[in-house]
Amino acid sequence: MKVKLVALGKTDEPYLAEGMKEYETRIRRYLTLEIVEIPGLKNASHLGKQEWKAKEALKILPFFSPDDIIILLDEKGKEMTSVEFSSFLNHKFSSGSKNLVFVIGGPYGFDESVKKKAHFRLSLSQMTFSHQMVRLFFLEQLYRALTILRNEAYHHE
Repeated sequence: MKVKLVALGKTDEPYLAEGMKEYETRIRRYLTLEIVEIPGLKNASHLGKQEWKAKEALKILPFFSPDDIIILLDEKGKEMTSVEFSSFLNHKFSSGSKNLVFVIGGPYGFDESVKKKAHFRLSLSQMTFSHQMVRLFFLEQLYRALTILRNEAYHHE
């Protein structure tokens, strides 16, 4: 099983990049992880929301393969506890799927063309976070879920 995180833009803040690297290293002890940073739109402040999302979709869609399970990280998605997320992952891992692709969209969310490709929408919180912070939060939760699945001492109930 391979997990891919596709995110628009790059992580500029050194403290967030450092945290991401730490969790990437930890996660790679358990599975193959690929992080894809897609350059954000440039000179696009004149675009409306729909046109902005459509242009972002054109950048995101090429990273999907037909056998991927695509999960959008979306504030309107389903919320889960860390234990529920670990069970969700376990189910996906045991289903025989080759790749889980988690996607962090742009500032206006996802275009309908991306939503139609998605198999699931997951919310990390009802609160809104910067896209850079979401990457770190997601990686921490992925690591936490993997340790829960292996009954390791990272997570406490």
